[in-house]
Amino acid sequence: MTYQNTITQMRDVVAANGPSWAAIDPESAARMVIQNRFRTGLDIAKYTAKIMRADMAAYDADPAKYTQSLGCWHGFIAQQKMIAIKKHFGTTKQRYLYLSGWMVAALRSEFGPLPDQSMHEKTSVPALIEELYTFLKQADARELGMMFRALDAAREAGDAVEAKRLENAIDNYETHVVPIIADIDAGFGNAEATYLLAKKMIEAGACALQIENQVSDEKQCGHQDGKVTVPHEDFLQKIRACRHAFLEMGVEDGIIVARTDSLGAGLTKQIAFSKEPGDLGDQYNSFLDAEEVDPANITNGQVFISRDGKLLAPKRLPSNLYQFRAGTGEDRVVLDCITSLQNGADLLWIETEKPHVEQIAKMVDRIREVVPNAKLVYNNSPSFNWTLNFRQQVFDAWAEAGKDVSAYDRAKLMSVDYDGTELSNEADEKIRTFQRDAAARAGIFHHLITLPTYHTAALSTDNLAREYFGEAGMLGYVKNVQREEIRQGIACVKHQNMSGSDIGDDHKEYFAGEAALKAGGAHNTMNQFEAA
Repeated sequence: MTYQNTITQMRDVVAANGPSWAAIDPESAARMVIQNRFRTGLDIAKYTAKIMRADMAAYDADPAKYTQSLGCWHGFIAQQKMIAIKKHFGTTKQRYLYLSGWMVAALRSEFGPLPDQSMHEKTSVPALIEELYTFLKQADARELGMMFRALDAAREAGDAVEAKRLENAIDNYETHVVPIIADIDAGFGNAEATYLLAKKMIEAGACALQIENQVSDEKQCGHQDGKVTVPHEDFLQKIRACRHAFLEMGVEDGIIVARTDSLGAGLTKQIAFSKEPGDLGDQYNSFLDAEEVDPANITNGQVFISRDGKLLAPKRLPSNLYQFRAGTGEDRVVLDCITSLQNGADLLWIETEKPHVEQIAKMVDRIREVVPNAKLVYNNSPSFNWTLNFRQQVFDAWAEAGKDVSAYDRAKLMSVDYDGTELSNEADEKIRTFQRDAAARAGIFHHLITLPTYHTAALSTDNLAREYFGEAGMLGYVKNVQREEIRQGIACVKHQNMSGSDIGDDHKEYFAGEAALKAGGAHNTMNQFEAA
């Protein structure tokens, strides 16, 4: 609805309720309605699912139209990210949020910092989704409130042209609310537990759920050792649980991201159930590290399976886990991905040990032989040493091409001594274009960085502590923080405004009229930044 239509609607509502509502100003009420476009998390999930589906179709038509996100561990971080995107690029299109289970565990658990092993309270995940959207909705309310104030000023100045421009801007306002891809880990239990948590996450606003094929009670960070996967049928039950949750909540086009950790997972907790040769369970079991049994050498406690008319003993560890054969990771990834897409998943996530376009593309090419429009969400992980990886990739390419690499020590390419060299410059260019190149070659629809704001918070705090508690003293804050906020136009330099003080003043005026005791008067020190 347009600004004027919303005022008309509010005027009709007020009039319909008689003289007792006469003190309600329809335009003030209309402004509050416009500032709160999304009444519930489900409204957000339905709205953002349509955005994401449209973006997926656009990518299928043109791989240059990939999408991006940064992981956010607090509502304020998400809010400032989206404000910055609107400021620098004029639109939020193709930019999402990512909610990392790692950061929930490390930063938002009531137990304190935890490793990424699904030990945090699962309710903390939907709670963070709700928090992220609360802050994004507040960003809308703040920006629209400033537009309303400007509209009032234009009217008071008799500038009808500017007033009309502002009304058009309000009618065409682009929200800070964008899709979120939310990490449900391995489902925090069985399929029923996954369904229950999925419902809460969707209700909080998530339009896309990312779920992985690890064992819930043995779950590890994707970049650590000791990962244990589950047979396909176990994982497919959880995909179906997520789909049922979306359907129950009325988000029929919700997105499921099926993540496979098989590339780095050498263990399974159980042998898959198989009815006949070649079925999915049999394919899973075919990757087990197993030896044909000599009946004369059977030992106590051995477990056996039969394949191709042979009795085999899978390698069983003291942990009661079974080991896959070395070198089967890529084959298992391909089977995981095809199976997930054939059973209701919409997008794939292949967790890799390094950012290498051709490694990813090799697997995606095989998947696309069966599912032609298969596409990925990819973790541009801070767990990768990007500098070293890409310098080594360039080194290897040069060496293979016969180029002289004698000036470089491959094992020490991270050294600052190589900064500015031809090799490091070429590596940096490959890092710069990695997302574009991988979207075009390796089917990556969405690029995210899981933990960037964890690292930026640590880095900026370290820099401030070094200066402020050192010789620079207060200048360490003023020069490196406040002065830069002012000069770069960082909105939260006016932190009272960012926290909602002006919105509160507007409400006071709506509710109390001339009797309103407002905070934004002449003595508000935030006025010192008006001339900035």
